[in-house]
Amino acid sequence: MLRKIALWIDERLHVSKIYASTAGHSVPASAESWFYVFGSGTLLCFIIQIVTGICLAFVYVPSANEAYTSLEYLNYQQPLGWFIRAMHDWGSNFMVGIMILHMTQVFLFGAYKYPRELTWISGVVLLICTLGMAFTGQIMRFDQDAYWGLGIGAAMMGRVPLIGPNIVHLMLGGPIIAGETLSRFFTLHVFIIPGLIIAVVSMHLRLVLMKGINEYPEPGKPVNKLTYEKGYEELLKKEGVPFVPNAIRKDLIFSGLVMLGILFCATFFGPSGPEGTPDPTQIRTVPRPDFFFLWIFSVLALLPEYLETFLILTAPIVGIALLFALPFLSGTGEKSYHRRPVAFLSVVVIYLVVGILTYLGTYSPWSPQMDAWSGDQMPVKYIQGRTPLELEGALVFQNKQCRNCHSLGGLGGQRGPALDRVATIMTSDQLVRQVLQGGGNMPAFGKNLSPPEVAALAAFMRTLRAPTESPVRNSTEPAQPGR
Repeated sequence: MLRKIALWIDERLHVSKIYASTAGHSVPASAESWFYVFGSGTLLCFIIQIVTGICLAFVYVPSANEAYTSLEYLNYQQPLGWFIRAMHDWGSNFMVGIMILHMTQVFLFGAYKYPRELTWISGVVLLICTLGMAFTGQIMRFDQDAYWGLGIGAAMMGRVPLIGPNIVHLMLGGPIIAGETLSRFFTLHVFIIPGLIIAVVSMHLRLVLMKGINEYPEPGKPVNKLTYEKGYEELLKKEGVPFVPNAIRKDLIFSGLVMLGILFCATFFGPSGPEGTPDPTQIRTVPRPDFFFLWIFSVLALLPEYLETFLILTAPIVGIALLFALPFLSGTGEKSYHRRPVAFLSVVVIYLVVGILTYLGTYSPWSPQMDAWSGDQMPVKYIQGRTPLELEGALVFQNKQCRNCHSLGGLGGQRGPALDRVATIMTSDQLVRQVLQGGGNMPAFGKNLSPPEVAALAAFMRTLRAPTESPVRNSTEPAQPGR
């Protein structure tokens, strides 16, 4: 009876044919590799985002007055609310990270070449949508980081010639960041972008089934449009294996490890934020984007002013255009990265640059520490045994907030160089000139300090050296003992 029922259903729904063309389709035996697990790992993270997002939507209130409060309620009152938030937060980080690894593997293995151009292009769209989900998700916290991060994003969009103000108005839902802004980003985060991801994922999987999984690239086997598809079909007939149960085993193991990683991070590190209520009058804040946008944060901070607008408006467009054009610029030829040294070196350089910029973004050495002058005492060794003039200079150094940008003994800001050995680098005249006129990142303080204060400050900084070192002197002056 059960067999008859199953056959009746299969005759009408073609379940067996659907299974054979999806889960049971043949893939190259070389696809049973750990290099091919990142796509399924990304899909798992997206499913986690959908499930946890639905749970959060039952409590979260997308209004300017209630968003922050609802997150506080989730963190401290709703049973397991903090854990659901943490799962959603870390699921986002894992999803972005694994997707980037997946795109890197596809690039290095030449899987974007003929006949999988549309598979690559749909993957690029999914990467953009995933980054959009990550950015709009940070806005959902509607805390200080979200407020000022959104303000920076709006300022960037405002630089677009002619239509910049209109883009900002559309983005914010008005002239300022307010309740309408949060409503728009909530709609993007919950409805528009996830819907687009689901649609593109469906197309992406369909393309994978139609054009097959890229075989493991071997040096000396270039892609030829006239012969590739016939050769791929022969490869499947010769050594193809069903995706289920053969090739899926490593995907399941990797997905299990990803799930354990998200659970571990959610349990031990908890959710991000919220970091203080959004307050436009609070300017002494150090907003930072989420982890995968820290490198952009660093680039914008380190760019010289004359390059900011040009790179902000051109770099993203050029980068995305190159990603879309890649399968058409290099659609045939060698797949193996052993025969594509430029591709391999490009990946290494990009990872190194982005990694270094991300590291810098974690502590932003270019930002002054606004409480360094009052929160940290002057180290005793810098004032012990000093003359009255030098002690007066130490007071000027402390009270005029020089330590916001310059550190002494490892305490203070890092925007400017540490001054522990400045006496061995600059003469008295050079110190006075730098204080009065500024230079580099340092503003001029000629109008903020009196001549006696400048003289005292220079005298104090001439003492900043190791006991075994002598201060630098003007080469035109004879050396004098004790100086």
